[in-house]
Amino acid sequence: MALYEHVYLARQDVTAQQVEALTEQFKGIITQRGGTVSKIEYWGVKSLAYRIKKNRKAHFTLMNIDAPSDAVAEVERLQGLSEDVLRFLTLRVEALEEGPSAMTRKREDSDRDDRGDRRGPRPDRGDRDRPPRRPRDDSNAGGGF
Repeated sequence: MALYEHVYLARQDVTAQQVEALTEQFKGIITQRGGTVSKIEYWGVKSLAYRIKKNRKAHFTLMNIDAPSDAVAEVERLQGLSEDVLRFLTLRVEALEEGPSAMTRKREDSDRDDRGDRRGPRPDRGDRDRPPRRPRDDSNAGGGF
């Protein structure tokens, strides 16, 4: 069996519970056809880079799959027929990533809000070695006509 990372986007106006139900439906299809789903991550509602089928936001879900190709093809076929699924992408990988995905780690980092610690304190703007400004010559202030 092959290893896959599968991400699908659901419409923004469906609830998180409906997205969970869709995920369980897709997981059931994979297990019926002899595969396993090792990890499911719900990434939440995110803004899209461009409108897809009149939607500006979507629910993102990641599934790590170990299944035969016909199981993945059936899930993709059903997602293509579903009105709630906007887009999906399946990538065959050599090894599945253990632990949280990059998107989940990114969200956890932003939740901590420790930007000041990483970049260091901001320098004081008043101690620059800049010469004082010259006084402004207002003789040409009339616009030059």
